[in-house]
Amino acid sequence: MASHAHNLFNDIPPVLQEELFQTLAETGTVRIERIVSAGHVTPPGEWYDQGWDEWVLMVSGGATLRFDDNITPLVLKPGDHVMIPAGCRHRVEHTDTTQKTIWLAVHFGRDTAE
Repeated sequence: MASHAHNLFNDIPPVLQEELFQTLAETGTVRIERIVSAGHVTPPGEWYDQGWDEWVLMVSGGATLRFDDNITPLVLKPGDHVMIPAGCRHRVEHTDTTQKTIWLAVHFGRDTAE
């Protein structure tokens, strides 16, 4: 039984030195995470290369993702979602600097531990 409702837009610090990663729910090989960005990007030359699948929904703000196998970056606005398969090298090249960017990420499949 659920104890009480939570809100994705609550409890966000006014200033974020680093991106905020919060696990909202997790069971077995599934983890649901809220990510909050404020102008944060992947450091130059670095790529994410995960051992699990990740479905990402842009809730607010905006971001630009680049995939290693695609020259054209993917621009995300609220409501956009994308499936990132395990082993797909990607990076965040831009997040909104005028408002918080809130992502909802669902990690699933093998090895969802970070």
